Amino acid sequence: MAKRSIGAWVVTILVGWLGVASPLAAAPQLPPAPPSPYAGQELRELKAVSPEDVRALEAGEGMGLAKAAELNRYPGPRHVLDLAGPLALTAAQRAATERLLAEMHAESVRLGQEILGLERNLDAGFRTEALNEAELARLTDALGRLQGQLRAAHLRAHLRQRALLTPAQVERYQQLRGYESAAGPAHEGAEPQGRMHHPMR
Repeated sequence: MAKRSIGAWVVTILVGWLGVASPLAAAPQLPPAPPSPYAGQELRELKAVSPEDVRALEAGEGMGLAKAAELNRYPGPRHVLDLAGPLALTAAQRAATERLLAEMHAESVRLGQEILGLERNLDAGFRTEALNEAELARLTDALGRLQGQLRAAHLRAHLRQRALLTPAQVERYQQLRGYESAAGPAHEGAEPQGRMHHPMR
């Protein structure tokens, strides 16, 4: 009887142990979490701004900010000058376009430097754990305004550039840049004659 009691006791213990262990054994094995797409970016000087974007902001480059104009038939001054020969720019058109580009570039560089300065302050605030909500709001509000001004500077240049060109030159620009033809849908509703007084870089 003693042997039976011991055997029954062992069986009871094993059954109880298996009852606890089996849910763990049956639990699905989850794959390891993928690394963050930000991995490596913590080594940047400016965490939220890539080195390429830092360079572009310092150089006053377009960074795609004027696509709304460029892709809606508003040529940009830099590309107009690059295509001066095929567009048959007059001396007056070339001089006006050069002034327009210089003004846009100077404003873009100034705004880019201000944006980078605020980004450095924002980054430093988090890095040193010294940022409070009031300062965060001030920095991000200022960044938003400057980024809007930078985009406006590029779009405004496109707006003024198209006013310097004839409709035929705008059409030729479209072709040279590889955009849709004159008969394309984007041309529908365009001004039939006269200069187009609209935005572009």
